[in-house]
Amino acid sequence: MKRALVLSIALSATLFSAGYKIPESSLNATALSAAYVANAHGADAAYYNPAAMVYNDDAELLEVDATYIGLSKIHYASTSGAYNIDSKSESFLVPTLHYTSGKLGDNSVRVGLSIVVPAGLSKRWTSAQAVYSAEEFTLQTIEFNPSIAVPLSDTLSMGVGFRIVRTDGVVKSISPTPTSRDLTGDSIDYGYNLALNYRPISNLSLAVTYRSKIDLNVEGSADLRVGATTYSGPASVTVPLPAALNLAAAYTFDTGTTVEAVFERTYWSSYKNLDFNYDSTVNAATVAFGAPLPKNWTNTNTYRLGLTQKIGKLSAMAGIAYDKSPVFESTLGYELPDSDAVIVSLGGRYQIDPHWNIGLAGLVDIKKDRIVHQSGGSNPISGEFSNSNAYLVTAGIEYRF
Repeated sequence: MKRALVLSIALSATLFSAGYKIPESSLNATALSAAYVANAHGADAAYYNPAAMVYNDDAELLEVDATYIGLSKIHYASTSGAYNIDSKSESFLVPTLHYTSGKLGDNSVRVGLSIVVPAGLSKRWTSAQAVYSAEEFTLQTIEFNPSIAVPLSDTLSMGVGFRIVRTDGVVKSISPTPTSRDLTGDSIDYGYNLALNYRPISNLSLAVTYRSKIDLNVEGSADLRVGATTYSGPASVTVPLPAALNLAAAYTFDTGTTVEAVFERTYWSSYKNLDFNYDSTVNAATVAFGAPLPKNWTNTNTYRLGLTQKIGKLSAMAGIAYDKSPVFESTLGYELPDSDAVIVSLGGRYQIDPHWNIGLAGLVDIKKDRIVHQSGGSNPISGEFSNSNAYLVTAGIEYRF
């Protein structure tokens, strides 16, 4: 009896936010803090810069990765001292796959396919007052992203991709009123991505990539309760996934050192409110949970820097990034106590033979503590969130055939 509001709150509040987007969808991306656009190469170029596929060797490449994601317990201490609580810690294992073809014909056209998890959330609280709005928020996504790359000249190429995003999730909350909700939902929605790659000289690469906004039109069912009044029936919500633009430059020195800088702009301003819709039955339950919630998030910038050093058969990598949060203090909630973050990472890849290479990478996403003072509303927050960190470890293997 639950199929939609999951995506409403869980997805809208967290899907591509600074705290819960997952830009690290390959071994190289984890190792470089996602400073991996202009220097994208190998099988995962299909996702990070499809235009760069034309510069791969004339071979088919297949990469399979597995990423462990660990989310620490978030601590909340209210200003009044009435609440001193922790969320549950979370852990996940996320598989990804990337494939690129060899040359198709004589013109270096390539095709690729990536299967990734672009975003996710799992936030569970067991104590008042957090359970009143976020007893559980769980979100799962999977994206299928076929792409094609075409050379426009000896130094310029373009790539085009088609995005198919599947979403599932759960939203639960409960309070002594009694008021409760128990919702699940799913959706399949579509978008596109574009890329241009310019290489005026062999050791310099300039790239622009763009991922379109996707409206997630989620439909399902909801069980709601407000006092003695209940609602069980259809529910729907439309949530915009914001567009994202990346500008990147990578330079490779004669020493085998590659430095890449990436500027990422995420257009969060498209997320203005969260509005649920039910059937024509109007009662206290639907009114309580159906009022539009203003969000009015702001566009954000992320700055990434990556370093790759080739040493024989080994490629050593490191990265750092600064990621801004789009969430205003007035709209921050327990399902997403988000804040600005510093990201650091390390990793390496080893070429076993002409066909196989393997690698391992780790990343730490360290969020700043955030003090919030809200007034009004049914569950205002006044206190400090701390210890909101994420840890990633990616292992991968690539095969050339």
